[in-house]
Amino acid sequence: MGNWYHYRTVEAAELKQRPEGEKVRLLGWIASKREHGGKIFLTLRDRSGYVQVVADKSLCDPAVFEQVSDISKESSVAVEGLVSQDPRAPRGAEVHVTDVAVVAKSEPWPITLSALKSPGFLYDMRHLTVRGTKTRATMKIRSELLNGAHRFFEENGYVWIQTPTFITSASEGGATLFQVEYFGDKAYLTQSAQLYEEAAICAFEKVYVIQPSFRSEKSRTRKHLTEFWHIEAEVAFATHDDIMEIEESLVHTMISAVTENCQGELSELQATRVESPELPFPRIPYDEALSIIEKKGFKIEWGDDFGAREEKAVSEEFEDPFFVTKYPVSARPFYQMPDPEDARLTLSSDMFAPRGFGEITSGGQRIHEYDMLVKRLKEEGLDPKDYQWYVELRRFGMPPHSGFGLGLERTVRWILGLSHIRGAAMFPRTPDRIYP
Repeated sequence: MGNWYHYRTVEAAELKQRPEGEKVRLLGWIASKREHGGKIFLTLRDRSGYVQVVADKSLCDPAVFEQVSDISKESSVAVEGLVSQDPRAPRGAEVHVTDVAVVAKSEPWPITLSALKSPGFLYDMRHLTVRGTKTRATMKIRSELLNGAHRFFEENGYVWIQTPTFITSASEGGATLFQVEYFGDKAYLTQSAQLYEEAAICAFEKVYVIQPSFRSEKSRTRKHLTEFWHIEAEVAFATHDDIMEIEESLVHTMISAVTENCQGELSELQATRVESPELPFPRIPYDEALSIIEKKGFKIEWGDDFGAREEKAVSEEFEDPFFVTKYPVSARPFYQMPDPEDARLTLSSDMFAPRGFGEITSGGQRIHEYDMLVKRLKEEGLDPKDYQWYVELRRFGMPPHSGFGLGLERTVRWILGLSHIRGAAMFPRTPDRIYP
């Protein structure tokens, strides 16, 4: 059959539109196989989806039927056959085999029904279980969320930039840095692209980044990863209110992309109730969120940041995304702009996913004045010299500006209702997992 890729004439998702009896050629993998009444039913998976392929002993060439009988699960194959529009078939169409070739044979498949009861084993075998229907659907939805994010930024005049993974100083907090040796010096894996984005806005005004961030947190919660994908943006001349409007519009656009283009995947995951939330999202101040937490019996001091359990307690009270605003200075990083109406507070916010899923974005207005930034660094016990280039930006025309970061895996987990965030990553990294 020669060049395998050019052998293909149709993909699985196109078969419903093909005429009855048309001869087609498919490439893919055998996702499942069963025999019944002289027929062999194969489920073939390609990049577009799944299709049923049928070999009928009474109609097939005997040698072809024997070949089909010998095919093992997850072998990659080339199939030639005739289209049959049959409403009883999965997805409404199937292909009746006239010829088949095994491109690459699979050994006996190790993911058995009993193995499905062991999450640890399934993540040890993640290099194989990514082929499963649910994981595949989740990753397709994740991809579409990213597509939606890119479209949002490009249609609104943002420049996509790329920033370093190796850094010399913390953007979020020294306790959560991964230290690496860098030619005899100390370096760290980035926690956020924000500081570099702030430099870039003076060239481009509006910038965004989509790349991994790393947090050395030993948090063993259902919402923490040590490596996660970060969607971040910074905007010159933007206020805190401006950036909240941008955040909610971005999330609305990302989810709209999924509802428009991933109905098959949503159905596979039984997540067909996913809808784009209405704008604008509600806003509540930190003090109101604190009151909710205390009424639920949690003890937390005013000025403390919320942990996973406190976020869950607050977000259980909402059915749609919402913002918590006006966090105390003590609960925010050094770069957040103090509230001019109350110096104890900041012009910052977190977007919370509803129904217990908690924070998915964090943002606010940044300090753009040199003296104020130096003062805040010292108050946090940080040496301004360690942030020399970042502080220096304030000497050269840095306007008021705002930005935010969104955790992709947390967003996937929320919209699909996943029990654990590791299911939102193809190869998750947690304090307990760095394999495969």
